[in-house]
Amino acid sequence: MNWESIFATRASRMKASEIRELLKLLEQPDIISFAGGIPDVALFPKAEVAEAYSEVLSGAQGDAALQYSVSEGYKPLRDWIVQDMAKIGITCTAQNVFITSGSQQLLDYLGKLFLSPKDTALVTWPTYMGALGAFNAYEPNYDKLVPLSNREPASYTEAASEKGGRVKFAYCVPEFHNPTGVTMTKAEREWLLDLAETLDVPVIEDAAYQSLRYEGESVPPILALDLARNGGDIEKTRTFYCGTFSKTLAPGLRVGWVVANSEVVRKLVLIKQAGDLHSSTVNQMVITKVAERLYDEQLGKIRATYGHRRKRMLAALEAHMPDGVEWTKPEGGMFVWVTLPKGMDGARLLARALETVRVAFVPGKAFFADGSGENTIRLSFSCASDAMIDSGVERLGQLIRAEAPKAA
Repeated sequence: MNWESIFATRASRMKASEIRELLKLLEQPDIISFAGGIPDVALFPKAEVAEAYSEVLSGAQGDAALQYSVSEGYKPLRDWIVQDMAKIGITCTAQNVFITSGSQQLLDYLGKLFLSPKDTALVTWPTYMGALGAFNAYEPNYDKLVPLSNREPASYTEAASEKGGRVKFAYCVPEFHNPTGVTMTKAEREWLLDLAETLDVPVIEDAAYQSLRYEGESVPPILALDLARNGGDIEKTRTFYCGTFSKTLAPGLRVGWVVANSEVVRKLVLIKQAGDLHSSTVNQMVITKVAERLYDEQLGKIRATYGHRRKRMLAALEAHMPDGVEWTKPEGGMFVWVTLPKGMDGARLLARALETVRVAFVPGKAFFADGSGENTIRLSFSCASDAMIDSGVERLGQLIRAEAPKAA
């Protein structure tokens, strides 16, 4: 059969994740990998998770844990999230919380809910490649979201109309952005809310790294600012706060959530019912027990570890990168964004790095909706030891120095 002629048109926009492919390199022991932005397995609370599974399955909840459940999510977990959100200025009820199988599923659901073919999504340049992968299936166009720009709001509407659709939402990773590590200022968040109000579109706040701050002052979440504008009434807000336990407790349990007004939550529940009915009940129960017992303690542990590795990588970059290379200095998260000298290509550099110095990273081009950003790369420090960081960055610096275009 000629499968390409039968696939839906959206299939042409489905591409393999460069990060997923690069993760296979972790199986090669001589590779120093700064590629996948994944948590360090040594920090997972394995014993506590095992104990929670044993309690859930052997106790009175055992039958319910293995049975079908409500699509909204496990109520005690939603109640815990309500309490935790209050700590960062987000007042809501369990009716505003919806549990998904990781926040990646939520991005897919939001794309499905809002995007028709030819509609426009506003995204930062660069942006999280997983969001582009989720949204691409719904055949949108993209426009640049540049905080504090002087661009007239009407120009977004006009550009979307010229391409045959409407602006449907603005998507951002405001804390320790994936891939750049940059954090939006309070002024930039207020600007984004102003823009969204003028265009009358929602804001998708991808808060995957909200808890991973190692230095500096915290900035209110966009949803908290939105609530302040609307008298604390979440039903009047336009921001969807997307959270996850993947970066704090364990990604393999696949538990994420959104906090949003109840009208949007009801629509997401319908999508869930048609998709996979509900997220794993037993995993939600386990996450609840572990979060109740040691969430703050776990945050302290991972902040100390990742914070040290971030500092080590920034020092290594300062020591070993040649002139003409620039990089961000994040206050948290898992990533440093490196801009190579003009004329260099991150994908070609990766091929050379794997062949010669045995260092892996992610080429930056994959994070741009228009395929630009050839001379950028993303480095992750979350799973790298001091020795790996020192040696890997030194090797990479030597390679960049050798491969950089020579001045005429």
